[in-house]
Amino acid sequence: MINEFLHYPAAPTALKMAVSVGIGMLIGMERKWSHKEAGIRTFAIVALLGMLSSMIGESFIITSMIGVFLLVVGLNTRSLIVDETLEVTTSAALIVNYLLGVLVGLGHIFTPVAGAIVMTMLLAWKAELNRFAGGLLPSEIRSAILLGLIGFVIYPILPDRYIDPWQLFNPSDAWLSVIAIAGIGFINYVFLRLFSTSGLYLGAIFGGLVNSSATVAEVSARAQSSGLTSKMTTLCLLTTIAMFARNLIIATLFSPQSITATLMPLLAMSIVSAIFVIRDKVLQSKLDTPTESLKLDSPISLQKVLWFGALFIIIQISGTLLTKFFGSYGLLATGIFGGLVSSASTTAAAATMAMHGKITASLAGSVAIVSSLASAIVNLPIVWRTIKDKAVVKKLTIELFTVIAVGIAVVILDRVFQWSDLLIKIR
Repeated sequence: MINEFLHYPAAPTALKMAVSVGIGMLIGMERKWSHKEAGIRTFAIVALLGMLSSMIGESFIITSMIGVFLLVVGLNTRSLIVDETLEVTTSAALIVNYLLGVLVGLGHIFTPVAGAIVMTMLLAWKAELNRFAGGLLPSEIRSAILLGLIGFVIYPILPDRYIDPWQLFNPSDAWLSVIAIAGIGFINYVFLRLFSTSGLYLGAIFGGLVNSSATVAEVSARAQSSGLTSKMTTLCLLTTIAMFARNLIIATLFSPQSITATLMPLLAMSIVSAIFVIRDKVLQSKLDTPTESLKLDSPISLQKVLWFGALFIIIQISGTLLTKFFGSYGLLATGIFGGLVSSASTTAAAATMAMHGKITASLAGSVAIVSSLASAIVNLPIVWRTIKDKAVVKKLTIELFTVIAVGIAVVILDRVFQWSDLLIKIR
């Protein structure tokens, strides 16, 4: 083994040596900046030790690992004597640094380099990570655990086939829609948590990606209590556009071809909404908004997961049966009524049916559109009940109905002239 080591080519060995030393220096610089005893030279030498040990043989890897452990023990003993503290993070970083050096010696480049960068980021972001972790709510931690449970524990054990003789229910499909909706909601909840203090406008956008109806209810109440009812039209339009974008993402994830049917109506409605927003000179005005953050519930809970799953199953089965007996109009009716409850679940159900060939991709896109329109209509009664300024309510009603009318017109034209079907065939 030693003789083989002595006859290794010089160029590959030099490259491994440079990479291992570079990894150690990168991590060591961060530790030096943090005023730790183990710095650039220590980490570079430990990484180089790992690289040389792996090139010599497995027995040397174990022996050198024992040496690293002894180094860690000595480092912590000295720290206890001098400062009465333990260098837990630095000790863990030294051990990982050694293993990265071993990987370099075995011929890996991407894994150790990427690992070194990630570890350096974790070390450098100590204050930010502590502040983030300290501000987490118990409900948010439970939501993250639940998301991991439904995505990595439950989903792999579900059967990926229809379990009924009528081929109406596929457990894997239903659960996949739950993962997609819950995942998008959780990610955007994080964005909402981070940026909502910048104003109601960011809150309306990020909140619309999570739950448009809940967001409209919250921002309308906030606008009314803060004397900002004049901004309500813009807030509602921003929330609606965000909801459209979320449903477009869901439809595209399950049925990529459905984008040909969803893109044109969404683009038309977004343009009309943007015209209204620009007309109100929102982009040029100063964001005079309250500093409180929006009080939205955590997007993932056991109740919501079961609700999404049950709603998806009901919509999918109803859509399949209505399509069988009434054709595309039956499924469009399902999209309207489903959108009044949850446009996200309705969109996912229709897109899944298209993925399995039960309906066309263009029809799935149309369902996504009508369910999104129905979800937008639900927001109007919320505003009517909350906002007391009749002029603002009238203005919002006219603008939102104009947006909805444009979307309906594009959908009808698409069903008459089959534009989306033609685009799919061209592709």
